[in-house]
Amino acid sequence: MLDKRQFYINGQWVAPITANDFEVINPSTEEPCATISLGSEADTNAAVTAARAAFEGWSSTPKAERLALIENLLNIYNRRSDDMAEAISLEMGAPIDMSKQQQVTSGSWHIGNFIRAFKGFEFDRPLGDHAPNDRILLEPIGVVGMITPWNWPMNQIALKTIPALATGCTMILKPSEIAPLSAMLFAEIIDEAGVPAGVFNLVNGDGLGVGTTLSGHKDVDMISFTGSTRAGTAIQKNAAATIKRVALELGGKGANIVFADASEKAVKQGVLRCMNNTGQSCNAPTRMLVQRSIYDQAVKTAAEVADAIAVGNSDQQGRHIGPVVSEAQYNKIQDLIEIGINEGARLVAGGLGRPDGLNRGYFVRPTVFADVTNQMTIARQEIFGPILSILPFDTEEEAIAIANDTDYGLTNYVQTEDSKKANRVARRLRSGMVEMNGQGRGAGSPFGGYKQSGNGREGGVWGLDDFLEVKSVSGWTPE
Repeated sequence: MLDKRQFYINGQWVAPITANDFEVINPSTEEPCATISLGSEADTNAAVTAARAAFEGWSSTPKAERLALIENLLNIYNRRSDDMAEAISLEMGAPIDMSKQQQVTSGSWHIGNFIRAFKGFEFDRPLGDHAPNDRILLEPIGVVGMITPWNWPMNQIALKTIPALATGCTMILKPSEIAPLSAMLFAEIIDEAGVPAGVFNLVNGDGLGVGTTLSGHKDVDMISFTGSTRAGTAIQKNAAATIKRVALELGGKGANIVFADASEKAVKQGVLRCMNNTGQSCNAPTRMLVQRSIYDQAVKTAAEVADAIAVGNSDQQGRHIGPVVSEAQYNKIQDLIEIGINEGARLVAGGLGRPDGLNRGYFVRPTVFADVTNQMTIARQEIFGPILSILPFDTEEEAIAIANDTDYGLTNYVQTEDSKKANRVARRLRSGMVEMNGQGRGAGSPFGGYKQSGNGREGGVWGLDDFLEVKSVSGWTPE
């Protein structure tokens, strides 16, 4: 079993001030795979002190120097990609091939996109021709507390740490205590890349401990959090007393609107997208809205696709889904499947219990419910498992109304071969992102949501902006 009790503070691996061991569980086996320590208020304070001391020097480094460091970091990250894939697979259950092809590369994708955006980014801008002596200066916000989730660890760590480094901020990262091993490997990469002491710090811990200390700390200027809406609400309340900026990327309950004129592949692709990463994605299309004329066939296709999805251990090669991340997550999903059945949804694939042949590990059967109404619990709550709800609709207006009738607003999906209809619907969906006809969003596009899906935007120039203050200066003499 791995011993990962140390924290990375002020450029050094250090022991916790007070021992507080916590076992990391391999979700495929339900056995401990590593021991970490949960940090205390004193550990967190030490990391904040280091970040505060490093801020003045790091924030004044030339842009070219920060760019070169991030480019070096990306090279080291790519060199250690196999190690990273193994860490992610072990800690949160992503199948090893999926971990290599999607989990690890999501980090390198974002790092590369930030490098591209950063090269053309101007921190010193004229207000406009009408005001030749006015200047707009964009300056780093300061010390940032970063709290990241277990489901896409490198995706979220890259979306926070890289723009913070680029803009001249210093930081304290608290990864999920459930899946901290990849973050600790990232700290090794940071160290090898030559990031100055104190600029990046890592303290493991839980939300009530390290998370609460960071979000309420007077010397932390910003909190960037990705996780549940419930936790995001608590963070925002705790941060209010210090008036710090709080950027939240929270839950989702995405609608996938499948019109009668959609591609014949739309339903299959929608099911597979929902089940990817064992359904543990905030932007998963978990509500499939299908036009009534093709509804029966869509339900049949969805059930067949779900029944054909293989489930297996994370260390096995191949195209299958792994376990969900923890016993608590497994139990929550089982409870929600039972609620779906009891509330009258028609179970057409999967259901309660583990898949056949798997009697250990947090494995969930790929499950599809049909005849769901938008008031059922399974249509309202974010399940975060391989569970799809299918709802019928008759008209475009009804589809939009159902899609928008949710507390969330992260990602919605539209499937139609009528381009005018697609554009029309996309404009009316109340979400931060809309993906149409299976086409992914482009490099550097902003990630974020409306309503209880959070605020702020991650990725590209929008991700850089999130970590900057705007200073307006008059009487500026052009240099």
